[in-house]
Amino acid sequence: MPSVPLAATDGTLVDLSSLAGLVVVYAYPRTGKPGVENPAGWDLIPGARGCTPQSCAFRDHFAELKGLGVERLFGLSTQDPSYQREAAERLHLPFPILSDEHLRLTAALRLPTFQTSGMTLLKRFTLVIRDAQIEHVFYPVFPPDQNAGDVVAWLAAEAEQPKRAT
Repeated sequence: MPSVPLAATDGTLVDLSSLAGLVVVYAYPRTGKPGVENPAGWDLIPGARGCTPQSCAFRDHFAELKGLGVERLFGLSTQDPSYQREAAERLHLPFPILSDEHLRLTAALRLPTFQTSGMTLLKRFTLVIRDAQIEHVFYPVFPPDQNAGDVVAWLAAEAEQPKRAT
């Protein structure tokens, strides 16, 4: 992982390159706010819908992920931290969301993006990172609400594999 400190909704700066152990980062385009219209044509963009169900699924599978050895779980979007904080609180997420609003991590890893209404947004993917090394990538992610379950299943299958000699 490149060293790119990212603002988190819990008020900390997180550098994924400095985290030991098993870390999961799921990325999504953007969360909406109740009562605020989505960008024009949002529902017609493949993969755009489903950010809230994806985040809620990770919330609902949080204990299982921890039980499978996940030490840190993060959401990731290009929205600013104050916007993300509202969503994290409203959805009662037990983990922080990271902001790549300046697209530094996006550029460093050449992450998949799309543009709409003047915004550069991340396409949906999930990274499984072990000791700052990307071990597995879920991409594309569809349907969004099953992503957390897919990560749980993959981690459980990996846990059953015999340990490889180094």
